[in-house]
Amino acid sequence: MALILKNPRDYPLEQLYGKIMMFQINMTSEITQILLNAQSVDGTVRKHAEESLKQFQDQNLPSFLLSLSGELVNEEKPVDSRKLAGLVLKNALDAKEQHRKYELVERWLSLDVGVKNRIKTCLLQTLSSPVHDARSTASQVIAKVAGIELPQQQWPELIGSLLLSIHQLPPHIKQVTLEALGYICEEVPPDVLDQDQVNKILTAVVQGMNASESNNDVRLAAAHALYNALSFAQANFNNDTERDYIMRVICEATLSPDMKIRQAAFECLVAISSTYYEKLAPYITDIFSITAKAVREDEEPVALQAIEFWSSICDEEIDILEEYGGNFTGDSDVPCFYFIKQALPALVPMLLETLLKQEEDQDQDEGAWNLAMAGGTCLGLVARTVGDDIVPPVMPFIEENITKPNWRQREAATYAFGSILEGPSPGKLTSIVNVALNFMLTALTNDPNSHVKDTTAWTLGRIFEFLHGSAMETTIITQANCQQIVTVLLQSMKDAPNVAEKACGALYFLAQGYEDVDSSWPLTPYFQEIVQALLTITRREDAGDSRLQTAAYETLNEVVRCSTDEIASMVSQLIPVITMELHQTLEVQKLLSDEREKQYKLQGLLCGCLQVIIQKLGSEPTRYVVMQYADQIMGLFQRVFACRSATAHEEAMLAIGALAYVMGPDFAKFMPEFYKYLEMGLQNFEEYQVCAVTIGVVGDLCGALEDKILPFCDGIMTLLLKDLSSNQLHKSVKPPIFSCFGDIALAIGDNFDKYLMYAMPMLQSAADLSAHTSAADDEMAEYTNLLRNGILESYSGILQGFKNSPKTQLLIPYAPHILQFVDSIYLEKDMDDVVMKTAIGVLGDLADTLGSNASNLIRKSLSSREFLNECLSSHDHFIKESAEWARLALTVAFGHGASGYCQCFGNQWQPLLETNPTVERRKNYSATS
Repeated sequence: MALILKNPRDYPLEQLYGKIMMFQINMTSEITQILLNAQSVDGTVRKHAEESLKQFQDQNLPSFLLSLSGELVNEEKPVDSRKLAGLVLKNALDAKEQHRKYELVERWLSLDVGVKNRIKTCLLQTLSSPVHDARSTASQVIAKVAGIELPQQQWPELIGSLLLSIHQLPPHIKQVTLEALGYICEEVPPDVLDQDQVNKILTAVVQGMNASESNNDVRLAAAHALYNALSFAQANFNNDTERDYIMRVICEATLSPDMKIRQAAFECLVAISSTYYEKLAPYITDIFSITAKAVREDEEPVALQAIEFWSSICDEEIDILEEYGGNFTGDSDVPCFYFIKQALPALVPMLLETLLKQEEDQDQDEGAWNLAMAGGTCLGLVARTVGDDIVPPVMPFIEENITKPNWRQREAATYAFGSILEGPSPGKLTSIVNVALNFMLTALTNDPNSHVKDTTAWTLGRIFEFLHGSAMETTIITQANCQQIVTVLLQSMKDAPNVAEKACGALYFLAQGYEDVDSSWPLTPYFQEIVQALLTITRREDAGDSRLQTAAYETLNEVVRCSTDEIASMVSQLIPVITMELHQTLEVQKLLSDEREKQYKLQGLLCGCLQVIIQKLGSEPTRYVVMQYADQIMGLFQRVFACRSATAHEEAMLAIGALAYVMGPDFAKFMPEFYKYLEMGLQNFEEYQVCAVTIGVVGDLCGALEDKILPFCDGIMTLLLKDLSSNQLHKSVKPPIFSCFGDIALAIGDNFDKYLMYAMPMLQSAADLSAHTSAADDEMAEYTNLLRNGILESYSGILQGFKNSPKTQLLIPYAPHILQFVDSIYLEKDMDDVVMKTAIGVLGDLADTLGSNASNLIRKSLSSREFLNECLSSHDHFIKESAEWARLALTVAFGHGASGYCQCFGNQWQPLLETNPTVERRKNYSATS
């Protein structure tokens, strides 16, 4: 067995060194047995082996990695130990968590070049192993190393060595080489490989996928590799000849005798539909033919991908039409080819046929996905793409099948109806829905089949979601049928869990449609009955085994949220009910693991429910009710923190934010006890959503307590600064931290002065980074804008916090950088509307707080005048409002009546607004709402 070291303090230095060397020698020689033990069914043996592997890695990483690569390449070793050696090696190079991934990359790059070369040599040699698991694992590890080294211009010979004589290799080596190329394309950004390398990879991959390749394993590997390589093929798809060849090979592969190859080929077509939508026109007729044949005749995995192709085309055209509004010219960068509209006469019948291919138990399986579901989803996307044009080809199918004795036909007709409710105009659907509504309610009550009831309840929910509300010109729900609707839905909540869940969803949207009613709330007569029915559902024995319990609480929350003040007294009666339920969950002891998870989930739902009730009753004259129960509620929330559940913690924290917002300064009495949980949340890097919510609650506390939060600010600011400095914390949490600085400054005013020397350099560093970040994709662009907005909100809060203070001069040294940041993000021309609103507000804040000290800086600004004028002419109300305020602040800073630069801010004198409107909204906004 491996030698296990005791505490190093137990040995003199020389003896310790000897023990370590002996340990490493033993571990290297025993690595095979340790890897086998790590897969043992005996938990004790397995744990001991895992600890030994970790200790070996910590003591001598190069030796550890060399041992693993040596195990992987050695043909005399057992298959199981070789495979695990490769997996452990792969995990030593990559991780899901971004901070850990970064650490592993840096660790590999810092290794001795000789060590890395020996490992890479072993990996390449393993590709020719006769053992499939060994060579397949090696191909994955090679890709992980390539993902680290190729962007650093290291291992430049890799692609060439893999492609060398690839078509003369034995089939099993050719297969794994293609797998390796595919994995590399998955790991490496497209800009890392030069076009010559891309051409060679595509040539090898497409030839491997060609019908002339006799080995199906090679063809399948090539198809998977092509899927990953498509993002590299921009130049190739711009070349008609190369594109034609690639498309021909893929289309031929969809007709392969091998099901997996057909499926992989359709997956390539799905990827092409989104990546190269604008290049599809010459092929779309042929693609329809092969997809239609697959949907009607092929095995389900293939048919699903064929439907997915058309769903993907819908997604593309929906995005284009939403972004450009259908205003296309001949030279549009992103034209819409209206593929769906052209294919409609043939596409809709094909999709309707799939709706009849239901599975018997699909309603009981939350993760179910089959041909009928895929067809219905695609039909819904088609409806969103073509709008009113979907109704004529679908209605005959509905009318023909809705009353058939076969449940499949009734369910398919109902599913088709529900699927087309989003997309067409209300005017096109209202008359049809008015006829269908009574039929649907009868079916939900009387149909003998659970599948039909399930889909009927879902369809009613869709009717209420898209065709019911104050914005609708013609109402489908009247005083005459409202009672019938509520009665039927409440009755259906007693049905099977899947039907009851959909009925809850329908009631959710029914209530939501009455959110903005001016007159008496139509659901008032049924409120108590609704609440009682929903609470009864939450206590059903089968509620916790499905989504039913969650659906019931979500619906209860929505009914409460959308209710009017006339039933506030009835809403207040829910507080003791929900607090008692929460208390009971906290009293239960010694639950099994599964039961404990259900209990945590229930605690989260109850905390969420209390949050909604607190928000609903939070204004006068019902605020006193919340105050009466505040001590009891807060005590329960603090007990929830003692449980080990991220979901429950998150919901409790959000509810506390709502409570603080309602209580205002009175919440200060809870702070000494609550602060430790606040600290705990701010340090929860692992469950970063809890950390993010806690930061939002700090903002709520600042708004509620104002300067009463001052005694806790040293601790809070220390933790926030520590969070910003950490590589372990998820990047999504960092923008709210910057925003939180502004909340704290607004609350404590110029007492923030002692934090300036710590906060401002961090803000400046982040501002420099975000101002010139080129967004590689939509996700990065969204994050950059979130980061910029957080920084700007921080600057705004700090500037407003110091307004009218004798310490204002402390901000003057930071003003040039703030203005430079606003200039730079304006000149980048890639900010969204939220950033634009906040940025122009910051320009006003500079003038408002620093006055004449800011005027000279703004005169020298590269773009302030142009930026302000652009915002003043914006069609966005909030941008224009912030710009008007900024213009007035600038007018005062420059001196009323001043000539020259100042006149660009308008000649009309208006009274200066008290505060930046964006800041005012922040003060009145709860992060937990």
